[in-house]
Amino acid sequence: MRFGLTILPEHPWPTAVSLWRETEAMGFDHGWTFDHVTWGGLPDSPWFAALPTLAAVAATTERLTLGTFVTSPNNHHPVQLMREVLALHDISGGRFLLGLGTGGDLDSRAMGDDLTLRNRVDRFHEFTDLLDRLLSGDHVDADGEYYRARDVRTLPGPVRGAEPVGVPFLVAANGPRSIRLAATRGDGWLTYGGPADTGEQWWSLVEQAAGRVTDALAAAGRTGDFPRYLNIDAGPTFTLTSVDAFEDAVGRAADLGFTDVITHWPRAEGPFAGRREVLEHVASEVLPRWRSTPGAGAGATSPDAGSAR
Repeated sequence: MRFGLTILPEHPWPTAVSLWRETEAMGFDHGWTFDHVTWGGLPDSPWFAALPTLAAVAATTERLTLGTFVTSPNNHHPVQLMREVLALHDISGGRFLLGLGTGGDLDSRAMGDDLTLRNRVDRFHEFTDLLDRLLSGDHVDADGEYYRARDVRTLPGPVRGAEPVGVPFLVAANGPRSIRLAATRGDGWLTYGGPADTGEQWWSLVEQAAGRVTDALAAAGRTGDFPRYLNIDAGPTFTLTSVDAFEDAVGRAADLGFTDVITHWPRAEGPFAGRREVLEHVASEVLPRWRSTPGAGAGATSPDAGSAR
């Protein structure tokens, strides 16, 4: 089992850099930030862009894998995003995970879109396909319903040393179409489960989605490790409310085959209201114990394990 911690991009950099460095020092495997124009949970908060933030984090950390939670077509064009992804891949030394999703209503409205949810899903699939092509080829042309590209140069492409590599795509999906996209084009799956009134209802949604991913992987002929990331704070209970709540969530996620769980840095007040002492206890006691437990999680060993790209 691997563990991630999300830091909302609400802090000025002198404050934020300390949180990111502490996340690495505490032993978390990956760190995340939200990629929105405005997040509905804190619409009146200061808010900073995800990709420049992660570039700064990459330059001030050494080990921590870094991810967007999640990047969407609402506020990114694939051609420009390709350049930003290549920069983050280079600055981080290959530690970047690109979380991709359809995106929410608030950002869509902010950007002047009036697309239906179905159309936004259509756009997301076209967005992902074009971005994949841009990160794996050169002289890219496209003439789609939502995006056009003309002889786009993409050099140098993502490389590690002198060898070309893929930037891992983690596809956020709950519905059947995007789950199929995750299974066929993704290097991993992200989920928040879905809206629910109770914890048991939420875990039922997570279990159903996990089953659909298993079926979609089988249908796609995907074998071997396939990383599965769960936002364990998306249910009604913030898991860092207590150590017991966190351990219970991790255990249930492991039973459902998740390889990675993601929580959030506790805030003084909601959302994600909690105590730093709980985070510190989890980092010092709970994470090492889970890592030493045989069979905990499905156990993919690297960010790009099971790559379809």
